[in-house]
Formats: sequence, structure tokens, C-alpha cells
Amino acid sequence: MSEPIISVSGLRGIVGTELTPLVAVKYVAAFCSQLPQGTIILSRDGRGSGAMFAAAVSATLQAHGFDVLDAGVCSTPTVGVLVRTENAVGGIQISASHNPPEYNGIKLFNREGRVIPAAEGVRVRDAYRAGTCSWKGVQQLGSAFKHPDPHAAHEQLVLKTIDPAVIAARRFRVLLDSNRGAGSLLGSRLLESLGVHALFLGHTPDGKFEHPPEPLAENLQSTAAAVKQSGFDIGFCQDPDADRLAIIDEQGNYIGEEYTVALCLLEVLSRAKGPIVTNCATSSMSKVIAADHGVSYLKSAVGEANVVELMKESQALFGGEGNGGPIDPRVGWVRDSFVGMALVLSLMARTGLKVSQLVKRIPYFAMIKHKVNFPVEKLPAAYERLQKSMLPLEVSMQDGMRMDWTDRWLLVRGSNTEPIVRLIAEAPTTEAATLLCQQAEAVLKQM
Repeated sequence: MSEPIISVSGLRGIVGTELTPLVAVKYVAAFCSQLPQGTIILSRDGRGSGAMFAAAVSATLQAHGFDVLDAGVCSTPTVGVLVRTENAVGGIQISASHNPPEYNGIKLFNREGRVIPAAEGVRVRDAYRAGTCSWKGVQQLGSAFKHPDPHAAHEQLVLKTIDPAVIAARRFRVLLDSNRGAGSLLGSRLLESLGVHALFLGHTPDGKFEHPPEPLAENLQSTAAAVKQSGFDIGFCQDPDADRLAIIDEQGNYIGEEYTVALCLLEVLSRAKGPIVTNCATSSMSKVIAADHGVSYLKSAVGEANVVELMKESQALFGGEGNGGPIDPRVGWVRDSFVGMALVLSLMARTGLKVSQLVKRIPYFAMIKHKVNFPVEKLPAAYERLQKSMLPLEVSMQDGMRMDWTDRWLLVRGSNTEPIVRLIAEAPTTEAATLLCQQAEAVLKQM
């Protein structure tokens, strides 16, 4: 049996080969070894294998003396909210995010309601590989309880960030494509509270995806067509655990996940000022918007945990990742599609502008993502050669190597799971961004 892919905040794998109930039990036992006794929030997205893994995880937690507050099918950001509002010592979300149906996974939260940071994740990984466990006797076993309304606290926190009456007055027509994922449950409640007329696609959270689950343009063609043909003001598209949000404008154009955080910033910075944090692979749109509003802009390493760490250190007003993941500290320390929906609707209501008009107010940058087969152990030498060949104005080794020029940048990162190098370039035009990737690839192939 192959080992699942283990990151700093969790694991994922193909059910039955890389990920089995036994693997889940061992991994959760390792997590238990790092926590004080108390209550743990347990949730899952709508995948068909989720109930099976939830049963195994719940039994493992109880057998280690923890009480389990079972939230059933919920979004990943909802788990973060529940950890805080229920004063839990941690949380577990069973989800493989945007991976296909044959996958599932486990994501871990600490008592701050955030995905566990790198140092905590390393300790859990090491404990898992060491087979660490601490089974309790019958007098010390925990108990399991069902949460009566797991979505309420999250909904109220999101509603407090905007003025629902202003949005309701506009009577927006909204299409929400949850693709049979966890986002449909809170998504429908939130849009009803905002007074919009909504149509829901893939509303039943059973994991039987109606299109490939990652919210990319090529996977959302039918959704985009529905927005245009039926005259919706906006289309919102979630991934299966609803921490990412892609947007389709009123003309049926997929505007891309990179615009989600940028549009949120236009609304947030119209009301308050403070530092903004994104990761170093996120579009420069956020940097330009921050500068236009006179606030500082900070870049973290790639990964939600890294963005959150820098947000907390800098007391950031807002943050996120360019994969459609806004993070609003007023709601939680997790990427949150519901935050994105509320803020974008608020922006539309306040300005009176359509999505396509708002997008035109944001400077355009073309982003290209590419990968090259390359042995990761050769990267240090490759970084040196790339700098000599491409002559950047600025170099950062924060996460792989990022090279910046006046109006463009290139990030070169090794994969943690396979022998490839990822190239992400951004420039004023698609041709210029593509050229950066081609130049880097040519250097790598010479080595």
C-alpha cells in the first residue's frame, strides 16, 4: 500500500489504497498525542467515503479520551469557527478539497481555529510515522455528541462584516454552484439572509460532483453559460469543502480565482485601513490595491498556514491566497468562500457596479502556471544558474526562489510530493508571462 500525501496540516490519498480507515486511525491517534484533553470538532465534506472515515475518526478520538462534537457535513472554514465558539482543543475536517471523488483526506485544526502551522504539523507527522498512540481504559473514554446547528455561528460572523439590508435592497440574482459539496448548506442560508434571489446548482452535498471539483474555467463552462443565459448578476462557484471561491460575471465570463481576494480588498479597504497579506504566488493585483489605499502589503510563503502566521504577526486587516481563498480575521483564520460571497455582493451594492465593471477597475496581470520534470535535489544549483541567466532586479528565497523585475515576476518552487518544479509567472501580458516560464524551463533542461 502506498503512503498518503502528508503535508504540514493534514493528509490525503486515494481511498482503499493510500488512505484507509487504519491510516486515518493512526494519523488521528498521532494528532491526539499532541493535544490536551477536551472536545474536538469533527466534520466532513459530502464525499461518499466521508461517513466511513468520520466513524473511524470519532471512535479513535473517543478511545483517546476526547469528547467529539460532530458537526456532520460542513465547510472547512465552519470547522475553524466551531473550534473557537465551542472552546474546543482542536478540530478535524475530513475532506480532499478539490481532488476527484476517489480521494479523501484529513485536515487538522488547533485550538485557535486555524489549520495547524508547520511546526505542529511536523510533530503530528513524526508521531504518525512512529506509531504513537495512547488508548484509554473504559473509565476514561470520551463521548460523541451531534451539534444541533453547526452553521449558525459562522453565518452570523459573516453577516456582521457587511450590511445585509444594503445588499437585500438591490435584489441581486445569484447563481451558486456548490457542485454537491459541503458549501451548499451554509451557502443557501447565507444568500437567503442577504435577501438575494438565488439558484443553486449541485445543492445536495453527497459528493457526486456534476463537473470536475476544482473551480477552474475549463470545469465551469456549463455554469458560466447558465449565468449568462438566465441573466444572473453573478455566479459563485465553490470547491467541495468551500474554502475557495471562483466568480463568474454577469456576461458569463469566468474572471478567475485570483480576482476573488482582490475584489474583497476593494470592499474591505473602503471601510478600514490595515496591513494586507497574501502568499508569494498570489497576483500583484492585491499589492496594487493595497498601495492605492495607502496600506502595507506583505507576502508569505505559499500555504494557508503561512499566510495566517504572517497575518497574526502583522495584525493584518485581511489576507488570502490567489486560489480564491479570502481570510477575514473578523470571521476566522481559514480561507472562506462565504466571506468572499458576502464582501463581493456588498461591493456591488455599495458601488452600484456590475462584476465586469468592477474587474475593469483592477489592473490586469496575466499569470501562467507550468511544471517541469526536474530532480528537486538539483534546485540550489538551478537557482544560481537562473539568476545569472535571467538577471532579476530582486530575488527572494522565502519559498523556493522568486525573481522580480519592474512589472513582472517568476516563482520557481520544488514540489514536496513529486520530482517536478513548478513555475508561476506574472506579467502585463500572457506572452510576457509565458516567455518567463519558457526561459526558466530552458535553463533547467540544460542542467
